[in-house]
Amino acid sequence: MAVFRSGLLVLTTPLASLAPRLAPILTSAARLVNHTLYVHLQPGMSLGGPAQPQSSLVQATFEVLDFITHLYAGADVHRHLDVRVLLTNIGAKSAFLPPLPSSVQNLAHPPEVVLTDFQTLDGSQYNPVKQQLERYATSCYSCCPQLASVLLYPDYGPGELPVESLDVPLPSTIRPASPVARSPKQPVRGYHRGAVGGTFDRLHNAHKVLLSVACILAQEQLVVGVADKDLLKSKLLPELLQPYAERVDHLSEFLVDIKPSLTFDIIPLLDPYGPAGSDPSLEFLVVSEETYRGGMAVNRFRLENDLEELALYQIQLLKDQSHKENEEDKVSSSSFRQQMLGTLLRPPYKRPELPAQLYVIGLTGISGSGKSSVAQRLKGLGAYVIDSDQLGHRAYAPGGPAYQPVVEAFGTDILHKDGIINRKVLGSRVFGNKKQLKILTDIVWPVIAKLAREEMAQAMAEGKHVCVVDAAMLLEAGWQNMVHEVWTVVIPETEAIRRIMERDGLSEAAAQSRLQSQMSGQQLVDQSHVVLSTLWAPHVTQGQVEKAWALLQKRMPQSP
Repeated sequence: MAVFRSGLLVLTTPLASLAPRLAPILTSAARLVNHTLYVHLQPGMSLGGPAQPQSSLVQATFEVLDFITHLYAGADVHRHLDVRVLLTNIGAKSAFLPPLPSSVQNLAHPPEVVLTDFQTLDGSQYNPVKQQLERYATSCYSCCPQLASVLLYPDYGPGELPVESLDVPLPSTIRPASPVARSPKQPVRGYHRGAVGGTFDRLHNAHKVLLSVACILAQEQLVVGVADKDLLKSKLLPELLQPYAERVDHLSEFLVDIKPSLTFDIIPLLDPYGPAGSDPSLEFLVVSEETYRGGMAVNRFRLENDLEELALYQIQLLKDQSHKENEEDKVSSSSFRQQMLGTLLRPPYKRPELPAQLYVIGLTGISGSGKSSVAQRLKGLGAYVIDSDQLGHRAYAPGGPAYQPVVEAFGTDILHKDGIINRKVLGSRVFGNKKQLKILTDIVWPVIAKLAREEMAQAMAEGKHVCVVDAAMLLEAGWQNMVHEVWTVVIPETEAIRRIMERDGLSEAAAQSRLQSQMSGQQLVDQSHVVLSTLWAPHVTQGQVEKAWALLQKRMPQSP
């Protein structure tokens, strides 16, 4: 059967009976759709009668919220799918509930196929039911002109169901701050305006639960705070965060898709309180288990400023069933960024001028990043490693290709008594003096590049296929022009300072000064093909390097 890029899944089974069947239904849908899967809830609807079914309002109860959470949690095993539960026909209890839209709702990715869990009597692909399904889908949403339809039953049939009773209620995942006990059938209250906040990096299913609950509660406007600038500094692997504008674009598309009737105000979150702490028109705040204390702090701040407290809705974290060592056991962007380590982030450079039999990696990183240890790990896997520091020593040595030009440019007072260049004296001469530094680098960098090319020839003579140029100044020197890929080792600046102080015996100020004279980790990553980190135990770094090496072998041009 054909695979479609986008699809619409219409769920018609009552929620209590649907929950145990959800995993096989999603698995069946994931076989047919490979990018965006919209989900439309219409429990109790029949596609088997003569009359054309109409979309009807689904009362937002805590059972509905729990089901949406359960659905996103179940969809997490199908990470290739961008699942979006549409909320247009789901309404919270409110005196100002807007009517269901009479026009067809546009979707960012018009479905190419409509799927349903509706069961025909004999389990066949019964044409009248499929026609009803197609008419229903196109009456609600903008679909592709050649819309296909598939009845998923009996593909997810009873044989795959868990043995548990169909009447067992879903676990409670949304908790209002009110101490009043909530029941599954209890309607959810609607509010005019509310807020939700987060980093929303690589929008994932846990984000979608948070946003969906906020969209159901809000009837007019939802303020969405997106963490930026100082609030990102404490994040794990901040260099791999999507840029603010990119996060906002993905967020905006998702929100407009799931509930276009709402007004969305997406703003940068620059402090822990954001608009939730100061906007008197807001009535509720949706938080996760992790950020609940932050929500309480927002309410204390509001009370101190004579504003009413917000109703807090706390969402349970989604468990990540496939998390690895050092990754969080919840669905999180941090884990996704960790999973990016060692993978290819952008296409390699084409370098026809380099020897066809040799693939060259440029390895870089800020001081203290552990770059040299990664180089040694790559050497252990079979790479030929060129150490640019050693080439620099050769270049500066008496009789070396940079020796005479450097002495002529900076004078004989940079020499030891035995005629060797005193690198410390030379360094102090150029440090903080851009003009003097440029004179030095204009002499030394081309010399080191030439020596590196000679080393590449030696690598080929030894029968090596991968050559690693280990160079802290790789990008500053423009040496990316002689490599196929740039690999960067990242580490938090605080950890880099600690390592430099411990390794080189420098003061904290001197260590900071050294880092400030280099390109930042973010600047390096922005030009990198592969990113690694030595933040964890050595065996974790080794695992990253082995993963990166294995992936490299797959994409390298095969020798004839």
